[in-house]
Amino acid sequence: MNQDHIAGVTVSVVQNGQVVLKKGYGVASLSGGRRVDPDRTLFRIGSISKTFTWIALQNEIDAGRIRPDTPINVYLPEKLQVRDQGKKNPVRVRDLYNHTPGFEDRALGQLFERDERRIRPLDVYLRQERPNRVREPGVLPAYSNYGVALVGAALANTGAKPFEDLIAERVIVPAGLARTTFREPRSWRDDLPAPMAPALAADMAEGYRWTPLGLQAQPVEFIGQIAPAGSASSTAADMARYMTLLLNGGTIDGRTVFSARAAQAFRTPSYRPAAGAAGFNSGFQDIALPGNRRGFGHAGATLWFHSNMVIAPDLGLGVFVSVNTDTGQSLPATLPAAIVERFYAPARAVPTFTPLSAEAIAAYEGDYLTDRRAYSGLEGFINRLIGVAKVRASTQGGLAVTTDQHTRLWLPTDRPDVFKAADGPALMVFQRQDGTPVRFFAPNGGAAFERTGRLFSLGLLVGVAALTALASIATLGGVFIRSRRDTRQTPNQALASLLQTTQAVLWLGAMICTGVFAAGSSDVASVVFEWPSGWLLTASALAVVASALSVVAVPIMFLTWRGGRRVDSWGDLRKVSFAVTVLIFLLFSFLLFSWSF
Repeated sequence: MNQDHIAGVTVSVVQNGQVVLKKGYGVASLSGGRRVDPDRTLFRIGSISKTFTWIALQNEIDAGRIRPDTPINVYLPEKLQVRDQGKKNPVRVRDLYNHTPGFEDRALGQLFERDERRIRPLDVYLRQERPNRVREPGVLPAYSNYGVALVGAALANTGAKPFEDLIAERVIVPAGLARTTFREPRSWRDDLPAPMAPALAADMAEGYRWTPLGLQAQPVEFIGQIAPAGSASSTAADMARYMTLLLNGGTIDGRTVFSARAAQAFRTPSYRPAAGAAGFNSGFQDIALPGNRRGFGHAGATLWFHSNMVIAPDLGLGVFVSVNTDTGQSLPATLPAAIVERFYAPARAVPTFTPLSAEAIAAYEGDYLTDRRAYSGLEGFINRLIGVAKVRASTQGGLAVTTDQHTRLWLPTDRPDVFKAADGPALMVFQRQDGTPVRFFAPNGGAAFERTGRLFSLGLLVGVAALTALASIATLGGVFIRSRRDTRQTPNQALASLLQTTQAVLWLGAMICTGVFAAGSSDVASVVFEWPSGWLLTASALAVVASALSVVAVPIMFLTWRGGRRVDSWGDLRKVSFAVTVLIFLLFSFLLFSWSF
């Protein structure tokens, strides 16, 4: 907690029907001086909420009211049904709990809200935020909050009641989870489900952001518009009870919340993208654990809260941990495996680093782009910038994979195209096409990373952007430093000069606005809540106009070489410099267009 500047932690560990550990650390509220109480303090559990949705879905599947291989549209009202968008196959229920619906993934400006007036009912959200279908369903994994929300809407439709009421009636209340809720602490609104009970709201942990000035309390992150995917809050005590329910096969205190058949589904792979790769067990994440064990469960995150729940059935063990600070993601990610390793696995061997062959290096090295992203527009452009995994041969041996500025070392195994993390049990699996690795699958099962071509190299984009900036500065500089003789020109050349000067101003303006946006992007909340930034919109508008003028400049470029007496025309050097600048601007326009679609 000291190392990662974490304000508060809540944790519970259960085994064989007993609570082994239930404890709170740190503070739930700095201003109120509230300590974390594992029995009372509610933490946002993020995507662990999805596991409640999957339980409700499996109950419907067991009852025969929903069938896994039936298109989800059968269970949705017409206004929410998934459109084909040119795809041949419909999205099935199975595709949604396997996270293979083929949707792009958009989040900025709509997944979280901090102004409760912007919260939308679930059906309105699903109607207004439809993602594009970017591939056929069932082909590749791409974790989808929208897909889970569709399942929640289908459950609400078949059950003829709001999702929050349904999930409480069918899962939360039967399981005896008195301090767990999908409702949020906000004002009453007639068009939304009822808010969180005041008694629970008073015990909510505050979310914190770590800054150079210390911990700063943050406003509530509202997720109610996509509640089935992430709006739940709970205590460590309730999560201990919930994990006991999962370990007991769906029964607790003599009550059956879900069937033995559903319990088996949550422990059995329903989708794996490749042999050895992690996937999903009817919605639950498949989790590699030390000692060659496998567990199931789910991680969850909001902007300020990070949580994890891991069940190890063969040990009768369940671990839940949640933190209320943005810098605390490492603790929930590592604690469950650390507990298993400490008590139930042999001591971790010192990794054996074997240098890869030149052939292997050539095969695996490259840049790979996540398929869990937006595929067009400004968000698509940003996702191309930040969604790249750089795979390089490590000087120690194995592969070094860098994502989100974090590098992890992966060592080859005795299985082809399968690498094991040097710091844990996770596996990374590559998939080949025509004998060449074309993608690898994320160790958490939530995405595929596909190899990108040179066109989408960040180095190329930065290099051409730098050339564009230099050409723009030179163009504007020329306006002021040319001698009187150099200003003589034909009417076509005068038009060309005005056009290129305008482009230079537009390109530099776009770059300055982008720089201002980038300078503030370390504040993730402002990016998420205020998307799209006015600075980025301005940069985009300027770039669009400059790109359009780049196309117009091509035919004008040829006209600059024609007509006019020698004394009334540009010299050859200026004609060449104009043509080179036209080509630089055109190349940059082409790259920006390609990166945005």
